[in-house]
Amino acid sequence: MPRATIDDVAKLAGVSIKTVSRVVNREPNVRESTRDKVEAAIVELHYRPNLSARSLASHRSHLIALVYDDPSAYNVPSFGYVIRMQQGMLIACRAATHGLLIHPCNYRDKNVANELKDLIEQTRPDGIVLAAPLSNMPKIVDAIRATGAPLVRLSPGQRNGTELSVVTNDREISAEMTRYLASLGHKRIAFISGDPKHKAVAQRFAGYKDGLKQSGLDASDDLVVAGDNSISSGERAADELLSRDERPTAIFAANDEMALAVINVAAGLGLAVPKDLSVVGFDGTPFSAFVTP
Repeated sequence: MPRATIDDVAKLAGVSIKTVSRVVNREPNVRESTRDKVEAAIVELHYRPNLSARSLASHRSHLIALVYDDPSAYNVPSFGYVIRMQQGMLIACRAATHGLLIHPCNYRDKNVANELKDLIEQTRPDGIVLAAPLSNMPKIVDAIRATGAPLVRLSPGQRNGTELSVVTNDREISAEMTRYLASLGHKRIAFISGDPKHKAVAQRFAGYKDGLKQSGLDASDDLVVAGDNSISSGERAADELLSRDERPTAIFAANDEMALAVINVAAGLGLAVPKDLSVVGFDGTPFSAFVTP
């Protein structure tokens, strides 16, 4: 079956091609009844705009670029996080009849700023969505700012700069989680911190300390072990915490991957979760539904 064209949509809806174009491009001043007819025709014909043609006609790319830290560049298995971001972006882009350009990059590469400038120059995206931890790295943010491309920062850790941003209340929620553990009677609540370059993740450690203070518990360096968001770092941290003579009765990991590692290590030591050890993570990743318990 041949692909539907804008002419087909216009004919079925009984409007001009220009009207269809205005509806597709979300332009104002289109009567609601007319917009409804065009959108119904689009659905019936399974019409998809030709991005190349739209770009030539409007001098815009109709592309949104998602730039994120490439998880394959080092040993931090954050593919689940990346996939969920891509899924959310795809839904939003489809609703706005835009294409999605995904661009993983390695922030450790000394040429990453030039790489991003070249990307923007070549593709001319209508906007850039910059994921953490890139969103809080000055050399990355400044390189994109210099191009003048519209920028949205995800989880930058703090509201700085003039760009739009999507922030999360990591500190507040981590304090609430810590208070909950304390309410269960735990006095020795350990914490496995995440990659310090992820400013939003670092807020979780601050929230943990807030929660201890709010629960009347003293913070102890002995109960804090550094991780880097990976499963392997969670295993190392759990080994260290659970091998002590006076081990913690609860462990709060800064992300779900490290929490999963804690549960695995505890099982290897013959500790039952949650009977012998309470374990909590952060993120609500899908795989957590398949972990026992």
